[in-house]
Amino acid sequence: MSDSAAAAGFPIYATGPTDAARAIIVLQEAFGVNDHIRGVADLLADESYFVVAPQLFHRDGSPEIAYDDFAAAMPFMANLNRQGLTNDLNATTDFLATLGFHAANIAAVGFCMGGTVSFFAATLGTVGAAASFYGGGVATGRFGLPPLLELAGDLRCPWLGLYGDLDQSIPVEQVEALREATNAVSVTTEIVRYPEGKHGFHCDARPDSFNEAAAMDARGRALAFFAEHLRN
Repeated sequence: MSDSAAAAGFPIYATGPTDAARAIIVLQEAFGVNDHIRGVADLLADESYFVVAPQLFHRDGSPEIAYDDFAAAMPFMANLNRQGLTNDLNATTDFLATLGFHAANIAAVGFCMGGTVSFFAATLGTVGAAASFYGGGVATGRFGLPPLLELAGDLRCPWLGLYGDLDQSIPVEQVEALREATNAVSVTTEIVRYPEGKHGFHCDARPDSFNEAAAMDARGRALAFFAEHLRN
């Protein structure tokens, strides 16, 4: 499958074996399902997962935005809302169900904007584990969603948060407040902080932000988290 696959009712990028034991939903940054996100999906597929990356901007033509033009991404993010995200996430898991995947063996992982959406996905009961790389909206809601501090009580599956201490958009105090909020829920949660990590530390297409050591460690932790909490 590829970018042209529309089995979920809108474009997705799909990679990996459809007969895999487990699946991962990769949730995009603000810049679209671009070469980097497709590359992340391919890396995860190499770990024996079936991987899909839904085009969350599909209502606006599924644009790919340059990393140095964040202003161009803002209107597309402004058009996101809770109902639309719910519909897209449900359509994605419904598509995975047609291939034999169900909540217990589906994970969600998101980056930046997608990190927030991945946290939300973990409240829907349709995935078995989730990880958020520097997902914002911790104290102030985004994309029509409540703040993550409020959503924490709705978590329905294990969740892993991966944050950088040098992230100017998500202060350490907010990360620690989120740790406290998620520690209070009944499902397993974990937050890992990277002292040298900036916002976007996992993205090798953003050389000013990329931190290879943090990226590799965080990706390894996410895979280990999924291996522990998903069923085959």
